[in-house]
Amino acid sequence: MDPIATRRLRGVPPAEQLDAFLALRREARLRHRDAAARLGLSEGQAVAAAVSAPPPFSAVRLAPPWPRLFERMPSLGRVMALTRNEGAVHEKIGIYADMSHRADVGLALGPDIDLRIFYAVWAHVFAVTEQAEDGTPQRSLQVFDAQGMAVHKVILKPGADLPAWERFVSAFAHADQEPGMAPESADPAPLPPPDGAVDVPAFQAAWLALADTHEFFGLVRRFGLARTQALRLAPPGHAERVPAAVLAMLLEAAAAEGLSIMVFVGNPGMIQIHTGPVRTVKRMGPWLNVLDPGFNLHLREDLIDQAWIVRKPTADGVVSSLELFDATGETLAMVFGERKPGRAELPAWRALLAALPREVAYG
Repeated sequence: MDPIATRRLRGVPPAEQLDAFLALRREARLRHRDAAARLGLSEGQAVAAAVSAPPPFSAVRLAPPWPRLFERMPSLGRVMALTRNEGAVHEKIGIYADMSHRADVGLALGPDIDLRIFYAVWAHVFAVTEQAEDGTPQRSLQVFDAQGMAVHKVILKPGADLPAWERFVSAFAHADQEPGMAPESADPAPLPPPDGAVDVPAFQAAWLALADTHEFFGLVRRFGLARTQALRLAPPGHAERVPAAVLAMLLEAAAAEGLSIMVFVGNPGMIQIHTGPVRTVKRMGPWLNVLDPGFNLHLREDLIDQAWIVRKPTADGVVSSLELFDATGETLAMVFGERKPGRAELPAWRALLAALPREVAYG
């Protein structure tokens, strides 16, 4: 293996980190996240090393308050919004619209770019300019948490308003433009209680009393459960374990039927949603992809450890979803049938879920 790829660069000067990062990207043609990981860096560290650097890769550190900064996105025009986690990448092309926030929670409710934003997780934001192989500058806003993990990216597309971008960067440039970033250590996640210590009847009763799907997160947190543990302990008929391979079956069936669905991918700082049909579903190595104009999904099928069909009561009737988890219990993606508040779930969506295979038993 190339010695550059095996070096560990935490603690070395940012200029050295940047040189090694750019060399590895050039030689191995790796994405930012993968090149940084090969060097023992977070992606945020690699980007922070480019602050005040010359082309071909440079960054400007931006300053909070994050809601005021991010709610300038509509002025940029046509962009790509990208949100990912360890095993899934969600890309939507459009214009940010109808943005708002209350305290540290924000919304973007445009017809194409639909986000739930958790600003308390945001720690570092950069305006990044990278030259493509043909010399064309590629501009993006990149958001990272305190550990340097990517939260969200906004990538300018042809038709974006470049003067608005320059005004935005100038308005929010941080006074500190020294390169580098010291990532914080993540707090260990609290351990959930053993199943035997959970008041299962009370939990199931609270589940059956839900009036909105958004209440489910609070329910799980109130009982101190891991999400997959909550599904194991669900009221009868409200959570069924299914094979991981059902995601491809579901997407292909939805494409064949022209069924409009909702695809959620998120991380602690952002949830991004696609609403509409899917058309082109393709496998490429371990990746299952939706490759449609305006919407791309890339999901590592080999990282799906558990898949569940979940049913939650609401004021509009039961709402059903397919929920996918990795081996650590983190959510990779969730898929719902398209619906709006005040409307019942589509019968065609329920029929599609009913046709999926079930697992006979699980440990």
